[in-house]
Amino acid sequence: MRLAMSCGAPDRVPVMAQFSIGHMLLQLGVSPAEFWCDADVYVDGLFRMRDLYDFDGILVSLHGHDPAWRERIAARREAPEGEEIRWSDGTRTFFPRNELPRHFASDVAAPPASADAAGEIRALDYIPVSQGLRFAIDAEHPFDALEQTVRRSAGRYSVHGEITSPFDYVLERGGHQAVLLSLLDDPPSAHRVLEEFTRKIIALAIAMCRTGIDAIKISSPYAGAGFISPTCYREFILPYERRIASAIREGGVRSYLHTCGAIKDRLVMMIESGVDGIECLDPPPIGNVELGDALRAIGGRCFVKGNVDSVNTLLRSTPAEIRADVRSRLAAARGAGGFILSTACSIAPHVPKEHVMILREMVGQDQPHRN
Repeated sequence: MRLAMSCGAPDRVPVMAQFSIGHMLLQLGVSPAEFWCDADVYVDGLFRMRDLYDFDGILVSLHGHDPAWRERIAARREAPEGEEIRWSDGTRTFFPRNELPRHFASDVAAPPASADAAGEIRALDYIPVSQGLRFAIDAEHPFDALEQTVRRSAGRYSVHGEITSPFDYVLERGGHQAVLLSLLDDPPSAHRVLEEFTRKIIALAIAMCRTGIDAIKISSPYAGAGFISPTCYREFILPYERRIASAIREGGVRSYLHTCGAIKDRLVMMIESGVDGIECLDPPPIGNVELGDALRAIGGRCFVKGNVDSVNTLLRSTPAEIRADVRSRLAAARGAGGFILSTACSIAPHVPKEHVMILREMVGQDQPHRN
C-alpha cells in the first residue's frame, strides 16, 4: 500500500475498498446500535471485515465515540428490522440492520436557511455522515477508534482516517439550496463560511495525523459535476481542499480525495489540490471516468484507488462478469504504478460476500508488477 500510494509499482496490486455501514452490518450480524456507538465493537468489526476479504488496508470513517454512551440510554427496544434507542435528552435513534441510523428529535430546529449560520459553530464536534445524520465527536476521546486500529494493526495493514470537505459541512449546515444559490448570489458570504470550516478541518486533520495512521481520505462527495460547474469547483472547492491536503502532507501523512459521480471535467483540478491520490473515479453509468483515460490524464502525479462499480458490477453481475470487469481494470492499470484496486464508492449493502471476495482473488492471479 505504501509503495502504491507513492505511485510505485508493487509486486501485487493492493486491494482495499470502502464498506457501506449496511454491508458491514449484514456481514457481521452485530447489534447495529453497538456497532455505531461503541468504539470497541466498531473497530472489531473493521478487522473482521478486513479478514473476511483479505484487504490490504482498513478505513476508519467514524471516530470520536463516546465511551459512556450507554449511560445516556433511557429505553432500548429490539425489532426484526432493527433497534430503537430513546435517549435521556428525549431524542430517539432507529438503527436498521442494513443501513445508516435515523435520528429523530421533535425539539430540534430545522437547519438554518443561510450558509452564514455555519459561523455559529465553535468547534468541529461532529461528522456530517449523510442526509442530515451527524456522528458526534467526543471532545475527550476524538481518536480512540483510530488509535485502537493502529495498535491492533501493528503495521500489518494500511490504516486510513477520514475527514470531510468544508463544502460538505457548509451544505449540511446551511441547506443545499441556500448554499448553492449563495455561490452565485453572494460569493463573499460563501467564502467566509468555507474559510471558517477549513480552519477547523485543518486543526482536526493535523491532530489526526498524530495517531499513527498512514493516510487520510478527504470525503468530498458533493464536488462532482452533478452539483457544481468546473468554474465553481475552481473557486469554491479547490482552494480549500488544497490547504487541507497541504496540512496533511506537513503532518507526514498521505491524503486522497473522494468525489462521487462524474468528475472527468475536473480531474486535473482535483490533482492540482496536491493530494497524493484520488478515489471513486466512478465508471459509466454511475459516472463518466474510464480508468485508462484517467491514468493517462493523471500521468503518475498521484495514485488512483478504484474503480469497480459496486452496484452494476458487484451487486447485479454474475461472478464471471465481475471477474471480466476486474480483469479489465487490472489490465488498464498494468505498468502504470500507483494503483489500488477498489470499488468506485462504498460496497453496497446487499452485495454478496462471494462477489467481494473476487477482488482479492483477481489481484492474486494478476501478473506481477516490476519496479
